[in-house]
Amino acid sequence: MIEKYSDLIISWLTSMSISEVTALKLSNLIIFGSLVLLGVIIYLILKYIVLTVIKAFAKKTASQWDDILVENRFFQRIILLIPAMIIYKVGPDIVKDISGLSRLVQVTLQVYIVSVLTSIINAFLNSAHDIYQQYDISKVKPIKGYIQVVKIIIYIIVGVLVLSILIGTSPWPILTGMGAISAILLLIFKDSILGLVGSVQLSALDMVRPGDWIEMPKYDADGSVIDMNLTTVKVRNWDMSITTIPTYALISESFRNWRGMTESGGRRIKRSILVNMNSVKFCTPEMLERFRKIHLIKDYIDNKEEELLEYNTANNIDSTVIVNGRRQTNIGVFRAYLKEYLMNHPLLNKDMTLMVRQLHPNEKGVPMEIYVFSADRAWVNYEQLQSDIFDHILASVSQFDLEIFQVPAGMDFRKPTLDTK
Repeated sequence: MIEKYSDLIISWLTSMSISEVTALKLSNLIIFGSLVLLGVIIYLILKYIVLTVIKAFAKKTASQWDDILVENRFFQRIILLIPAMIIYKVGPDIVKDISGLSRLVQVTLQVYIVSVLTSIINAFLNSAHDIYQQYDISKVKPIKGYIQVVKIIIYIIVGVLVLSILIGTSPWPILTGMGAISAILLLIFKDSILGLVGSVQLSALDMVRPGDWIEMPKYDADGSVIDMNLTTVKVRNWDMSITTIPTYALISESFRNWRGMTESGGRRIKRSILVNMNSVKFCTPEMLERFRKIHLIKDYIDNKEEELLEYNTANNIDSTVIVNGRRQTNIGVFRAYLKEYLMNHPLLNKDMTLMVRQLHPNEKGVPMEIYVFSADRAWVNYEQLQSDIFDHILASVSQFDLEIFQVPAGMDFRKPTLDTK
């Protein structure tokens, strides 16, 4: 059919006193131009009709994968390929009688087709990643790093193919020659190779996931992981700044991952107050009677007094000397009160460690440490609960005739003024 139209055009051109050689070339150019125009028309039909139908169909379906393919322009890039394939099928033969043009058309179309195919594969990989992100396993096993590795391999293959097309040779000699420059390539892609190793290890060992709270002081990172790729891990810090960490650094260096805390039933509260040692004393009967009015420790005091009385009686302890035998102290009663207070607190996890203990005394007093776990792991709620607990502890210390140690300030050394009145 093409030959028939070519003969008609040649006859028309020769009727206008144009030589047969020139008429043949002009005929080829006209037919080739018509073919290109046909390709443009096909593209416009596919874009404004077929693609519109595909988008409408994707919106009506319940599945998400087709919407993701549309968003990543997968179908639109396929549409770019179809007219080029049609032109490539017959275009070079049409202009074969024009010196050099057939080779130019063939090379241009081959490079274009390879480029479009690459963009189609790239869109498919992006869509596959987005679809994978819809599943819960993506939070445990991210695949972004693997997809980037596949893309790098594809880009290398495409680069070799394009180069072989341009110089008109087989790609195999180029691939063979690349072995000689492998050292240079290793140097160029050093970060990517280390990142690949790091990504595989991070994923295989389940060391970091998107959404994990990590701390890495060397990089001033303290926040949530928002992105993991082949070469970097992005951390959104609590001050909303973003820190970028090399992926391999998470393998070669130390960091802290708080995932265990977030997956557990609570968030630890570990804080102490300093009790002035000069305020620690044995409990008198009057003090014990006053302490019994605190309902949380009434039973504790009674049971403890019975236990101590039995011990002292059994061992013939001379109770006229206060240091003989066993006696309750105000700091011991206070510690028992704190334990009961925490045991009855509705916002603490009672299934995890709950402890009130004394630490080693020092020049600032006796540290009384609270070691419990908040049932609510959200940061703001956790800090609010921690503050509420210690508000109560600090306010209740004086009820047990104890004092909190505080480093003296300037006002503490100021001499009192004499009243001259």
